Amino acid sequence: MTLPVVAIVGRANVGKSTLFNRLAGERIAIVEDKPGVTRDRIYAKADWNGREFHLIDTGGIELSGEDDITNLIRVQAQLAIDEADVIVFVVDGREGMLGADRDVADMLRISRKPIVLAVNKLDHPKHINASYEFFELGFGDPVVVSAEHGIGTGDLLDQVVAGFGPEETTAYAEDVIRVAVIGRPNVGKSSIINALVGENRVMVSDVAGTTRDAIDTPIAVGGQEYVLIDTAGLRRRGRVYETIERYSVLRALRAIERCDVALLVIDGKQGITEQDKRVAGYALEAGRAMGFVVNKWDIVEKDDKTSHRFEQLLRSEFPFMRWAPVMFVSAKTHQRVDRILPTAKDIAEAHAMRISTSTLNGVLQDAMATVAPPTDKGKKLRVYYTTQVAVRPPTFVMFVNDSELMHFSYERFIENQLRQAFGFEGTPIRIFARNRTKGQ
Repeated sequence: MTLPVVAIVGRANVGKSTLFNRLAGERIAIVEDKPGVTRDRIYAKADWNGREFHLIDTGGIELSGEDDITNLIRVQAQLAIDEADVIVFVVDGREGMLGADRDVADMLRISRKPIVLAVNKLDHPKHINASYEFFELGFGDPVVVSAEHGIGTGDLLDQVVAGFGPEETTAYAEDVIRVAVIGRPNVGKSSIINALVGENRVMVSDVAGTTRDAIDTPIAVGGQEYVLIDTAGLRRRGRVYETIERYSVLRALRAIERCDVALLVIDGKQGITEQDKRVAGYALEAGRAMGFVVNKWDIVEKDDKTSHRFEQLLRSEFPFMRWAPVMFVSAKTHQRVDRILPTAKDIAEAHAMRISTSTLNGVLQDAMATVAPPTDKGKKLRVYYTTQVAVRPPTFVMFVNDSELMHFSYERFIENQLRQAFGFEGTPIRIFARNRTKGQ
């Protein structure tokens, strides 16, 4: 299921980041009483009355300035608007209507998206009259809020959720493996899909970010059906747009939500970037099966240890994904491309693997006999039994005498034992320690 996207926009210093933090439930954005302090869009997942959505924070829109930072913030805000299903337009009720608010309103009208107008910084009933002048913007009844104090945010979220369309679902048969090809712009995601399909089903260009829309490509290989999900790029072209990479994070998020396996494509020539780590982090947080596809390997100067060194670099840069397989390919020459889908199938099966409770406990009892559970202040961790409670990703609950005694290092030991015994290549494993209650 693809979650709707809500963008918070407005001119500088109206309280967008404070509202973002309030709606996201934690302090994520940098908040400072200084115009334009939010330099990048920031993403979070939020929930209101059971309806989940993505939230985007944006820098303050200044349409009159011409400096590089102003242009960058303006472009990123426009990208957020392009992506959004609903836009929250924030204005400052204390300062009142400014010309910059009218400029932003004109920009938003062009989008033809649902707009919810939030008049911020009104934290007392006597201030409510200050919201009336904003009716002239033509976005309906303003919602009076105080992001700092949490006033009015429920009414705001009611209007936001009302602007969503029906929940999007793309139904595929249970045995179809959905593979999302993710990564930053211009690493060759579309070229890899074209090489897998054997024809130019997805537009390819040397310009970063030329994939316009998310594209699902069904394919059958070796009797297994797959759906390849290409992450979409920019909707418009231009030198400034092409320099921006962070927009691709949201596209990757939306693809990750729909996939069974996420393949992170990395440019073998350029190496690993912070953008790669950011995208991988979202897939890991979502519990998806994952693999690395190092593309453009044909143009990398190599000796007999180059691939080994690159894999070691991957393991050090992505320390929590040592279980993810690495494939070195060239979409251009089709070198080793035929290994991608069989590997995706293997890690999808590991992602869905279920271990019987008796087998599981037999393995762990042997492991704990080798390395005893930890002791703290004379009290020893006792593990009564372990059971698998979920798949995709495999999730295990260990019933113990005191969950506080389950140190991270011992949890990692248990994970390593599970991987050694059952494989689980390409999938995260989640382990939870739970105090055993009477009757369990």
